[in-house]
Amino acid sequence: MQNLSCCGTDCGSCGFYGDLCSGCNECKGKVFHAPEDRACPIYECAVEKNNFENCGQCKALPCSIWQSTRDPAFSDEEFAESIASRVKALKG
Repeated sequence: MQNLSCCGTDCGSCGFYGDLCSGCNECKGKVFHAPEDRACPIYECAVEKNNFENCGQCKALPCSIWQSTRDPAFSDEEFAESIASRVKALKG
């Protein structure tokens, strides 16, 4: 079973899930790598601002916020694959 975050990431497959991070949907947008004083901006937009269950309900998927929260460790190709994978997961 997948534990999808609002942006389509499968939190259950992450080594931090369940120990260092409970997943953004379970901890109200507080992911282990986000600043303590705010939630993930993707979570803030999708869940708090637009009352979506996840980004799959948004017409602008993937939006500019996804670009601005890019993992700097990813190459351009890895980042594109990550976005494609997350969009596919959200669309079922």
